[in-house]
Amino acid sequence: MPELLLELFSEEIPARFQRRAADTLKKMVTDGLVEAGLTYAGAKAFVTPRRLALTVSGLPASSPDRREERKGPRTDAPEKAIEGFLRAAGLASVDQATVQSDPKKGDFYVAVTEKPGEPAPEIIGALVPKVIKSFPWAKSMRWGSGTMTWVRPLRAVLAVFATDNDETETISFEVDGIHSTDLTFGHRFMAPDAIRVRRFEDYQPALEKAKVIVDLDRRIDMIRTDAEHLAFAAGLEVISDEGLLEEVAGLVEFPVVMMGAFDPEFLSLPEEVIITTIRANQKCFCLRDQKTGKLANRFILVSNLVASDGGKTIVAGNERVIRARLSDAKFFYDSDIKTPLEDRLPRLESVIFHEKLGTQRARVDRLVGLAGTIADRIGASRAEAERAALIAKADLATEMVFEFTELQGLMGRYYATAQGESEAVATAIEMHYKPLGPSDEVPTEPVSIAVALADKLDLLTGFFAIDEKPTGSKDPFALRRAALGVIRMLVENGISLDLSDGLVEAPSDLLSFFHDRLKVMLRDQGARHDLVDAVISETSADMLVITRRVEALSAFLGSDAGANLLAGYRRAANILAAEEKKDGKAFDGSVDTASLPSDESHALASAVIVCEEAVSAAIAEGDFADALDQLAGLREPVDAFFDKVLVNDPDPEIRAGRLNILARLRNTMHLIADFSKVAG
Repeated sequence: MPELLLELFSEEIPARFQRRAADTLKKMVTDGLVEAGLTYAGAKAFVTPRRLALTVSGLPASSPDRREERKGPRTDAPEKAIEGFLRAAGLASVDQATVQSDPKKGDFYVAVTEKPGEPAPEIIGALVPKVIKSFPWAKSMRWGSGTMTWVRPLRAVLAVFATDNDETETISFEVDGIHSTDLTFGHRFMAPDAIRVRRFEDYQPALEKAKVIVDLDRRIDMIRTDAEHLAFAAGLEVISDEGLLEEVAGLVEFPVVMMGAFDPEFLSLPEEVIITTIRANQKCFCLRDQKTGKLANRFILVSNLVASDGGKTIVAGNERVIRARLSDAKFFYDSDIKTPLEDRLPRLESVIFHEKLGTQRARVDRLVGLAGTIADRIGASRAEAERAALIAKADLATEMVFEFTELQGLMGRYYATAQGESEAVATAIEMHYKPLGPSDEVPTEPVSIAVALADKLDLLTGFFAIDEKPTGSKDPFALRRAALGVIRMLVENGISLDLSDGLVEAPSDLLSFFHDRLKVMLRDQGARHDLVDAVISETSADMLVITRRVEALSAFLGSDAGANLLAGYRRAANILAAEEKKDGKAFDGSVDTASLPSDESHALASAVIVCEEAVSAAIAEGDFADALDQLAGLREPVDAFFDKVLVNDPDPEIRAGRLNILARLRNTMHLIADFSKVAG
């Protein structure tokens, strides 16, 4: 089966760019092939620290022949128009054009061009340089005297095309002085010589023999499996870290997994400090004791080399570096813990939060007030919420957090516990940044919720007030994440909180921003978009209420009573719309039952009035399911009304009364949702 094998060989590609780069190469090349008329059966991309590779199978030997017709002017058109057409079509004279007739437009010239297919190697040879020159690296560089940019210096390009009869052709092209060949290269240290390849079935095993595993996912599996086996043999288990696993697999071409150890004295440090230190500095995995679940003084490292001494020197080198880094961490921790968090607050006066929003110290003062207000409203301890808000940012001024910013909040909890703060305060300090994403945990303790809400609401109101809002895909201050965090905390903890009551003091579009985030969340959870729109109004400010209304409305409309009542509502709304337009006024729902005839009009009016009171009471209690159950009771009187009653009675007073009944029905249903927005 004809196939393309392409390899772009370079200096080390940063691990964080590798997977996306492989996907991008595959897309750019295959899109270009299809655009040029070359279909294919399959494609797969590979990446190692020093190469991007792609194989495309099932390619034809050439693109198909094409016949193009270009319509020209009428045969009696001015001579200049005909000459222009001939030049554009590449024809020497009108004799080379054909004449076609149209019953309405008459005779006109047509240029018919037969274009033979182009050999696949020629198409690929023209395509690949364009792909290389336009490749969208997040960061790229230029080196030497060349003009091309790449993530790291590009050293060689392999490009071969294999045919069905087992012949192989090197696709010839040049990119910034680099000429394509049929050569690749093995491991930098263990097998650096050039390797000549003919097709992918030669390429992959030849590189593996030369100590290069080209498949990133296979390297990941190798590291995971070998690490688990080493750990199990020692009675330990690897602490899962998929991000580190991907990164390490992107640092090696031939993974060799080994185990090292560090001094047990460092286990007195918080385990997160140990894990972060070892991960950040040496890209190593930490281990736990299988029986106790406690952190072990061992670690897993991944080398890119099969060492002649079995790895002893490599392990010893890593152990020395890790001991030095843990010694630094212990020094930071012991030094930090001597100074109370509150005593560090003056240092925050010199830390700018944002040039238009002041310092971190000024922000702390805002958080204290906001956290206290929220605590009162959600039943948390105001004193503990204010205390936690006061010192929640103080760990930003510690040595440990300066070294490892990802430990902010967590170190604050350790330091707060050490200085005797209550458990609620210490937990709130750790949790006030959460949730950090849609899958992250949300705070569940009342004090933690109050401080976390204050942190995010202050962020949102501040940046909206200075008109620093997310635009398109840009959200430099993570405001979408903050809004989603507020919503998740309220909904998942069952907290009813009116955000418009002194909490969201910013332009009105902030409330709309919350609505947009809530809509996205609910739709991701499977809620119908029309039901979400029906429930949310411009002034809806309680995220829990909106969510519960959507859930209750969905269940209600799924029942026969709900579906029938919705049909009745639509009939009523249509009649009202037509009659209000005719009369030039709206019917407000004022119903005088005493003036109504003793028929289905009177029965519906009485039922609606009773229902309105019941619905209002249920909504006040937050019981939307009960409110909808009350609405369901209107099904029979509504059906009877439309079956037996003429709404537009000849008597103007009776007509007005019946239209007001329908308006009262509409208004009552709108207490829960705008049913006019419900689809179906």
